[in-house]
Order: sequence, then C-alpha cells, then structure tokens
Amino acid sequence: MTAKSILVIDDEADLGFLISTCLEEFSVWQVLTTDSAHQGLKLAQTEKPDAILLDVMMPEIDGITLFGYLQNNPNTQKIPVIFMTAKVQNSDLELYKSLGVKGVITKPFNPFTLVKRITEILQW
Repeated sequence: MTAKSILVIDDEADLGFLISTCLEEFSVWQVLTTDSAHQGLKLAQTEKPDAILLDVMMPEIDGITLFGYLQNNPNTQKIPVIFMTAKVQNSDLELYKSLGVKGVITKPFNPFTLVKRITEILQW
C-alpha cells in the first residue's frame, strides 16, 4: 500500500511549513506544500493528491473560489478538500458544508492532534 499524499495550500508560508512538519512527523503521508493558490491548483492537477488542506482566506484566490475551480475540473473534483480557517461562525460552517468540503479544521489547531483530526474527517 502506498502512502497517502496531502497537498497543503496556505498563503502563510510559516504555517504551511508547520502543517507539513506535523503531518510528516506524526504520519506516513507524503506532503506537498505551497503558499500560492495558483501553484496549488497546478499541483492538484499534476500530482493528484489523496486530499487537500486548503486555507480559506488567501489574497490572490480565496479558498472558496479555489475549491470551486477544483470542483469544476474533472481531474481534481474527486479529491477531498478540508478547509482550514479561523472563520468558524455557524453561517460560515453552513456555507462550507453546502459547498461540499469534507470538513473544517479550525485555526489555531493543535499540532499534536492534526493527523488524528484529518484521519477522522477523511475516514482513513
């Protein structure tokens, strides 16, 4: 069985590094990280990761718009996406759910339970 791969798209490079370090340290997953929404879209299409952790609030293309691009592309629409965000009002959560994301991880998150949380959301 090959290791699962996760693409992390977060405009804060330091946070992306922290997330990838947590995932690599506490799992056997392969992790790709980018701080660019455009690069994230390209990586999703070329690498076809098993899942995507996607920051909602990014400057060039926000996570909701990027999720729409992923959903409209036959090559990426089946990749499960988990939003990572500090915006967790009920109305936000209802919107995210209605879009079809697999789940939401709240920022700030606990680095020691991040892998467990992703595993639960994706049922891996």
